Amino acid sequence: MSQQRYDHDSDPQFVEYYARESQSEDTTERFRRIRDRAVALLKESGRDGQLDVADIGCGAGTQALLWAEIGHRVSALDVNEPLVSIARTRASERGLKIRFDVGTATKLPYADTSVDAVLLPELLEHVADWQTCLNEAVRVLRPGGLLYLSTTNWLCPNQQEFTLPLYSWYPGTLKRWCEHKAVTTHPQWANYARYPAVNWFSYFGLRDWLASRGFGTFDRFDILARQPLSGLSKTIVAAVRSLPPMRFIGHVLTQGTTVWALKRRPAQVRK
Repeated sequence: MSQQRYDHDSDPQFVEYYARESQSEDTTERFRRIRDRAVALLKESGRDGQLDVADIGCGAGTQALLWAEIGHRVSALDVNEPLVSIARTRASERGLKIRFDVGTATKLPYADTSVDAVLLPELLEHVADWQTCLNEAVRVLRPGGLLYLSTTNWLCPNQQEFTLPLYSWYPGTLKRWCEHKAVTTHPQWANYARYPAVNWFSYFGLRDWLASRGFGTFDRFDILARQPLSGLSKTIVAAVRSLPPMRFIGHVLTQGTTVWALKRRPAQVRK
């Protein structure tokens, strides 16, 4: 049987860019906020103490390192071997024990129901077979565990994946044509990305997909409501959450889609 091949020959400039950006203050703080909010949500769900965490699409390892540094058991995977090599080096330099694998998000090397949290940051839009990717995350997640994902938002006309105006609203056939141009003759359309986005989502669509598989979901406004907020911010978030039209408008005005989903325990799943 032939050995599965992954992306071992990435453009050095691509690897250098992501290695550098992964250590920026903004990136580190963003992943730290995700970690802390995920830990809090899992605690609400009854999962406390040391957690088993899978960081899928780990890149140069920033998020994996942040979880490992506070004592959690972390497994991390990416298709890009050079970035995984950088992540391994960084973990070794900090004395952190993390399992790193080069592999695909559509065939995770983890056992069924073996982790408490699956993290899929900015990945789903790049995986053509996104349903298999999510099914794998569902498979390895324990009941009561958390799936976190961030991805594209087709509802918002202003986003960063493509420089073309209103791109997220283009029909599918036109998007496919632009994707082809972006990886051939017009790389500037996708900010010179090696793998531009091929899938476009909304929170509502992902919510329904996950609900059919036994998950309860939270959007960015549900998570914001759990944070300390000033009087005006608290009022605005409460209004967005209580009025469906305002929640929808809030998603239209937000560039990306963020989903926090708890896998229901068997007794919680409706018959």
